[in-house]
Amino acid sequence: MPRIAKWFFKRATPEKYSTFIFVLLVVFAAGFLVELAGIEPIIGAFAAGLALNRLIPHSSALMNRIEFFGNALFIPIFLISVGMLVDVSVVFNGPRTLIVALTLTLVALLGKWWAAYATQKTFRYSNTERELIFGLSSSHAAATLAIILVGYKAELLDEYILNGTIILILLTCIVASVFTQRAAKKIVMSEENEPLTPSTMGEFAQEKILVPIANPTNIGQHVELALLLKDKKSVNPVSLLGVVPNNQEAEKNIVSFRKQLQGLVSKAMAAEVNVDIITTIDHSPADGIARTARETMSDIVILGWPGKAGLWDKLLGEKMDLIIRSMDKNLFICHVEKNLILNKQIVVLSPPLVEKEDGFALWVNKVSKLSSELSIPVLHLGHSETQKSIASQKNTGSFIFQPFEEWNNPLSCGEMIKKDDLIILISAHSGYISHIPILENLPSRLESRFPHHNRIVIYPKRHLSDQLLGNDDHIFIP
Repeated sequence: MPRIAKWFFKRATPEKYSTFIFVLLVVFAAGFLVELAGIEPIIGAFAAGLALNRLIPHSSALMNRIEFFGNALFIPIFLISVGMLVDVSVVFNGPRTLIVALTLTLVALLGKWWAAYATQKTFRYSNTERELIFGLSSSHAAATLAIILVGYKAELLDEYILNGTIILILLTCIVASVFTQRAAKKIVMSEENEPLTPSTMGEFAQEKILVPIANPTNIGQHVELALLLKDKKSVNPVSLLGVVPNNQEAEKNIVSFRKQLQGLVSKAMAAEVNVDIITTIDHSPADGIARTARETMSDIVILGWPGKAGLWDKLLGEKMDLIIRSMDKNLFICHVEKNLILNKQIVVLSPPLVEKEDGFALWVNKVSKLSSELSIPVLHLGHSETQKSIASQKNTGSFIFQPFEEWNNPLSCGEMIKKDDLIILISAHSGYISHIPILENLPSRLESRFPHHNRIVIYPKRHLSDQLLGNDDHIFIP
């Protein structure tokens, strides 16, 4: 199934409904095949989910359609079908059903409480956090119903167990709701007097992603990358920016630009991600992008990989170089030639002292998130001090570290890069503390060496060297 699915997703258009129909076909086919083998169909459907899970990013429109369809149709039908098997008269026909229900409920709650207690002692959580863990984990519903239903149909369990399980679900859901709500209130009250953090400062402190678009017909993969990288806690939308020339046809160009992007907006809305369209007029696209990034207080700007510069661009300065020089933001310059789900590994190449930049924590977090969304590992090639700093960050368990210090010839690491790898270069422009001269032409050398690989060059938000030189930190210049 993974091979067939990979072949299909590689050729299918991601925003079309054919991908969703294909997923349904795989699920039903798996259920049918295992039923022929004498196994319950739900086991086949579960196995199909495991087979497809790695190939469907959790933040994609396809995953959203699957969850919506399951929550709106499959689960209600399943619950109704189980409910119609319940004989309510059995509950009132003697104490046996109540005894079974209370026994099941007591054992289930005690088991969850002991698990929460063991977790508290292991990770040194507070009593309130233990109560929250217990509340979140103590409810029983879908899996319990599936198990009991299979046992009942196979005549391994009688109707007393079936009815007792229904009461178990009712009681545990009530207990879980009460404990979760009470613990959550305690945690909120304990955090009221704590100092302000970016997470408590509202939407102005939350993440903002800007995606400038030069050619609306070739931007789908960049928007998909933005949706994968976006922090789900941020209420700010992903902004698609179009900079049109300031001439007599400016209004016409603005209307045309917005019409071409409506499909991308619909796709993002299907994935429950807010997307807005920003259009501005400027004589220079680079100036328009830099100005809009400052106006919207964007944290991340995702740009397309630059094409070959013409003679006029070379005389006046290439557009990408002008954007990098005029804007101190976290820049992601991307060349996404094939679907990201086809990548099997992320290879990150970073120069020494990159951990000194202000944007270090952000790009580490985004690489980790991309790794989680695509279910692939990260191979980091860089200085040992950088790798220690990465290991100290949260959610970096997917990183594999390989020391690399051959910055006289950075492409000597090419033997470690495989065919299906996503290459991420952490770069720095002149004036960055982590800047070294060889970084100036390294993106173009990567393009020549790996023309068909997905590539991302990240310029982290910089920490100017003249500011850092005033500190007591020792600076290593390779």
